[in-house]
Amino acid sequence: MSLFHQIALSCLPGIGSVLARNLLSYFGNEEEVFKAKSKHLGKVPGIGPKTKELILNHEVFRFAEDELKFIEKYKIKPYFLTDEDYPKRLKNCADAPVMLYFKGNADLNSTKIISIVGTRNATEYGKEICKNLILDLKPHNPLIVSGLAYGIDFASHKEAHKLAIPSIGVLAHGLDRIYPAQHRSMAEKMLDCGGLLTEFMSGTIPDRENFPKRNRIIAGLCDVTIVVEASIKGGALITAELANSYNRDVFAFPGRINDEFSLGCNHLIKTNRANLITKAADIEYIMGWTTEIDTSTKTQLSLPINLSDDEEIIARILSSKGSLAIDELSFLTGFQQSKLVHTVLGMEMQGVLISLPGKVYKLV
Repeated sequence: MSLFHQIALSCLPGIGSVLARNLLSYFGNEEEVFKAKSKHLGKVPGIGPKTKELILNHEVFRFAEDELKFIEKYKIKPYFLTDEDYPKRLKNCADAPVMLYFKGNADLNSTKIISIVGTRNATEYGKEICKNLILDLKPHNPLIVSGLAYGIDFASHKEAHKLAIPSIGVLAHGLDRIYPAQHRSMAEKMLDCGGLLTEFMSGTIPDRENFPKRNRIIAGLCDVTIVVEASIKGGALITAELANSYNRDVFAFPGRINDEFSLGCNHLIKTNRANLITKAADIEYIMGWTTEIDTSTKTQLSLPINLSDDEEIIARILSSKGSLAIDELSFLTGFQQSKLVHTVLGMEMQGVLISLPGKVYKLV
């Protein structure tokens, strides 16, 4: 089949997955679509006079020529909707993109693909969740997917890169640019461990309407969508809704009821649009994921025998998570801060933990 004609078909305004499939089903392949006569095009469901004229005048060929040159020059991998190696999860979505453009080395049909999304205004609490979540999921060799945006997206890509876990940045523009520009360095690193994916041709700028389209790829590409922090409106909730519409599993970390960027997560949980999770083990349990890890050699936490029950809870959480801020520790233990402050002070006096700047605690 002709890549040139595949690109040309994807360039046609108003031709989405449904109409593209109708055309391909009727004519057999994309090349025959552009050879078709007007009377035959008019018989295809959904093809009106304007679309028919665009197909017949071949005006999109010049765009296809330019894009073909761009693909060849920068060694970009194109995926057409009917290709065998088109991402299989995404192909099952009714509104899957006709064409995808990918640069990188990740397998878009990996065994376990996880999207992590959230607010652009991520708090330290949200970033810490990303850090611990990705670390704990590493034994599953997942592919992490996000949108390369500020906040939770960037935190997810950053932590994945630190752990040599491949991550995919799904873009709302062409592969000839990076938005936001401040993330170019991370995007370049991801090309060696993951990659960049878009449905948009080179020259496409990150217009507002492109982001919801980008979000459907993030949702459709994955087995699981995880919302870390989100306001009641925004792209993260759109992605979660899309994932639900694709019958994918959605998870959300709960937050304090008065925090703006917990409202979206709490709403998803309250309305049964997401499973409540607090750690990676919750995802493993719900998804039935297992690993081949040998647990016989795991180091057991050695605790002083004179710790109280409350102190032991704190010690075990810090052993698992490393260092935690007082807010995060309060959330994970369920202790009120007044009680927590008193308890950690006693542990500090015993030499069990130390206090770091910013009310952060870690075991000695």
